[in-house]
Amino acid sequence: MSETKQISIPVTGMTCANCVSAVERNIKKVDGVQVANVNLTTERAAVEYDPSLATLDAMIGRIERAGYGIATGEADLIVHRMSDDNDARRLEKRLSALEGVLEASVIFTSERARVRYIPTLISQSELRKEITTAGFEAIELGGEAEDAERLARQKEIANQKRLLITGLIFTLPLFILAMGRDLGLWGMWAHEPWVNWLMFTLATPVQFYVGWQYYVGGYKAVRNGSANMDVLIAMGSSAAYFYSIPVLLGMIPGHVYFETGAVIITLIRLGKFLEARAKGQTSEAIKKLMGLQAKTARIIRDGEEMEIPTDQVVVGDVVLVRPGEKVPVDGVVIDGRSTVDESMLTGESLPVSKGPGDDVIGATLNKVGLLKFEATKVGKETALAQIIRLVEEAQASKAPIQQLADKVSSIFVPGVILIALATFLVWFFLVPAPAANADVSLFTRSLINMVAVLVIACPCAMGLATPTAVMVGTGKGAEMGILLKSSDALERAGRVTTVVLDKTGTLTRGQPAVTDILTHGMDENEVLRLSASVEGGSEHPLGEAILAEANNRELSLSEPQAFEAEVGHGVRAEVDGKRVLVGNPRMMDKYGLEAASWQAEVTRLQQEGKTAMLVAVDDQIGGVIAVADTLKDNSTRAVAELQGMGLQVVMITGDNQATANAIAAQVGIDRVLAEVLPGDKAAEVKKLQEQGEMVAMVGDGINDAPALAQAEVGIAIGTGTDVAMAAAPVVLISGDLMGVPKAIALSRKTLGTIKQNLFWAFIYNIILIPAAAVGLLVPMLAAAAMAFSSVFVVSNSLRLRRVSILG
Repeated sequence: MSETKQISIPVTGMTCANCVSAVERNIKKVDGVQVANVNLTTERAAVEYDPSLATLDAMIGRIERAGYGIATGEADLIVHRMSDDNDARRLEKRLSALEGVLEASVIFTSERARVRYIPTLISQSELRKEITTAGFEAIELGGEAEDAERLARQKEIANQKRLLITGLIFTLPLFILAMGRDLGLWGMWAHEPWVNWLMFTLATPVQFYVGWQYYVGGYKAVRNGSANMDVLIAMGSSAAYFYSIPVLLGMIPGHVYFETGAVIITLIRLGKFLEARAKGQTSEAIKKLMGLQAKTARIIRDGEEMEIPTDQVVVGDVVLVRPGEKVPVDGVVIDGRSTVDESMLTGESLPVSKGPGDDVIGATLNKVGLLKFEATKVGKETALAQIIRLVEEAQASKAPIQQLADKVSSIFVPGVILIALATFLVWFFLVPAPAANADVSLFTRSLINMVAVLVIACPCAMGLATPTAVMVGTGKGAEMGILLKSSDALERAGRVTTVVLDKTGTLTRGQPAVTDILTHGMDENEVLRLSASVEGGSEHPLGEAILAEANNRELSLSEPQAFEAEVGHGVRAEVDGKRVLVGNPRMMDKYGLEAASWQAEVTRLQQEGKTAMLVAVDDQIGGVIAVADTLKDNSTRAVAELQGMGLQVVMITGDNQATANAIAAQVGIDRVLAEVLPGDKAAEVKKLQEQGEMVAMVGDGINDAPALAQAEVGIAIGTGTDVAMAAAPVVLISGDLMGVPKAIALSRKTLGTIKQNLFWAFIYNIILIPAAAVGLLVPMLAAAAMAFSSVFVVSNSLRLRRVSILG
């Protein structure tokens, strides 16, 4: 009989004894579970099970299926000493295999590991210990994540710089001495035996101090059953160094190649130093976002005004923000009026007016007035914190296009070692030996070509090709108010062929407004004033639009008398002693009023997608007021941009065909899906997909959730502070529709950069490894090429930061 195991699982969502029974019953359904005891007070499930039959995932699945959750922790760690993407994937696999770890993501480019775990089964200290055992160094990110990361990066770059300078101090004189001797520049003294000993003295610190990390990293990789870039560098440089030892001791004839090993290590160090500096810049957008946070907040507690650190503000605090100051946390204005610059989060260039009842977002800039607001979201709940978390999660995710690079990388290093061994054997046994008076012997020539193959191969470029571009692309998106929640969404957005736009709230404002007032013999403002006075007793959206227009014009309204609403017709009342009717032509017919002379205007307005209401005063029709859901400012431009990108644009709405066609004509959309119920939008998206279209659906993120989920790319627009609420993989913080073409253009640019990077990474290895194998590259040139290949990939990704996206 197998040995049983006991674990404790923290359960959330339990409120009563029935909950306890339900959780126990569901856990016991897992084959192999022998005992399941749930404690409501501690909210934990103590489970005894046979590990050969039952798994933790199966138990969690049962608990979640029963409608409860699992309390999890999240560790955010900086990981040092990863040489390439193979190390990141190896560590990710190792962490994922730990009991209690639900999800592990390790990204080489940002040197970050994010682990979601069950605190009762594993602790953060155990996670760090596991990372150390795997051969890496883990640093926990505390509350000041930006400081910890910045300091860790600076320390890493400083260490790389110190090793590079040390390498240069010893390698430059060694290289000059060796090259000068080979070219006959130094005279006969350079061939004295002591010169070889001098070269040995200069090369040894480079080999075993500057290059020590490659030996340690290579050993740990091999010990863990894999191979990485460190193995190749250690093998290549060691072959040149250790071959030279017997020559130095006079055991075999020939040249020493101490300078080859030293130059290889120093050039790789130079490449790694430049790469570390460039990689730091790929996360510049995140650092900018973190830097937006106000350091202090001015609050009122117990009637006293005080200034405290922002992280000490709690929900419910009353916060004061003076002109020119940053809003410290999210909240709702309770007093004061001002305009606030939200461009740093939404990408909207114009300041937004704020008054009592309006939301304010932390990290935005108060412009002119004093605002007093109540804090509603603080710490990790603020919009800025959510944005940072979403961007970091997107940067840690893997795009589908990276799968090919991952597959090749997993077999790359062992493949290169085999090619290098084959190169040595072919040159030694099959290629004719060099002439007796040649500078190199048969063995030396074979060795040099083998070393060139080992050193030229670059798995780093393949590993960096996709994640560096994704990091820069998602970061740039965040600066523009476009949140791409995963690299998968970033990639798919670039392949879209059709964009489906929901009408209400996306193309239009979603709020009816007065668009036209036509009169015959009456003053326009008087017609509006009387109509608005009548509508003051109405709750109909059209009536509210008339009332809002009168308030905008600051008209003085009167109290309506004998108000009456007639369903399907309109409203009537007495205003200032006058009998006023506001309604459709049917209402006028009912009261025997002549509406025929107005029919042409009414028909024209209806054809434009507007609702026309006739206004009669004392049994005479004096005017017509048209109300419609108005277009957003940039809707027409956004549609034109999308069409200019070669995309088919479709409008979807529940409105009747005539109204829908009128709105579509205003923005230049020629394909309309009208009279579609909210529940049927997903089916319409599916029909487009069945026609071979790659669909992006743009909606409000809540009402359109099924359609957003059905589309290849769901884009939620105008979510404001609730950036994490929308289920869509792409979120536009502002309501500006221009974010849609910008998101697609950014995706295309990023996808193009990824393809360039992958092309370079593959073509570099495809061309130069065979070139090294046939003897066309000396090891030092090979090392230089290898060192700068990954720098090229990172630098190419950084170009995205300077690219203009539909400016």
